[in-house]
Amino acid sequence: VQLQASGGGSVQAGGSMRLSCAASRRTFSRFVMAWFRQGPGKEREFVAAFRWDGLRTYYADSVKGRFTISRDNAENTVYLQMNSLAPEDTAVYYCAASSTIITSNLRQKAGYNYWGQGTQVTVSS
Repeated sequence: VQLQASGGGSVQAGGSMRLSCAASRRTFSRFVMAWFRQGPGKEREFVAAFRWDGLRTYYADSVKGRFTISRDNAENTVYLQMNSLAPEDTAVYYCAASSTIITSNLRQKAGYNYWGQGTQVTVSS
């Protein structure tokens, strides 16, 4: 599985941005798809995720209500819509996928076996 993230850039605080993650695989049944981010001098942290064959979405508390993870089945693409962006959202954003992770562990980066290359998001105040 190859993941290609795009859509990053610079935006002012309060603005919006949408990230895309195009996946090479045709079917993702039982996969978990996620976004992580890594800010300057910080550990990579969980942002959002969903299980491809389910309806529930999962978010980090820091982005809940501002970010939305979604998918386009026909395009094998996962999106991260980010609204009300703040300087603390500045980070490199990575999409990730796992065919083996269990739901209770989907916030843990160690459980993901496929990663995109990352896309930089910079939010200025």
